[in-house]
Amino acid sequence: MVHENNISSKVIGAAIEVHKQLWPGLLEKTYEACLLYELEEQGLEVKRQMALPIVYKKVKLNAGYRIDLLIENKVIVEIKSVEALVDIHTAQLLTYLILKDLKLGLLINFNEVLLKNGIRRIVNNL
Repeated sequence: MVHENNISSKVIGAAIEVHKQLWPGLLEKTYEACLLYELEEQGLEVKRQMALPIVYKKVKLNAGYRIDLLIENKVIVEIKSVEALVDIHTAQLLTYLILKDLKLGLLINFNEVLLKNGIRRIVNNL
């Protein structure tokens, strides 16, 4: 059984490799596809663009939300390619973690010259 922190480390390493190969300036879907490839090469189970229904007044509704990558059914990765991460990006990932009842997510903005400046680790303590 792989722990969330080990998954997180592998995702960050794979994201650095993708960023090193592609650099900033491409579409999110490009980084997503390449990160998916890197993670599957490491033997991790990855689900891409997984539907995330919401429960509203005890009714499950498909509202069009999608998780970019779900790793080992434990860690959500939300990929961005934006000028800068803002609070709503963090809130989006935290909401996804709450809806999926998961503890850890990574928000990765590939549109940074130095990728480490575009990585946020989000923990659901609720």
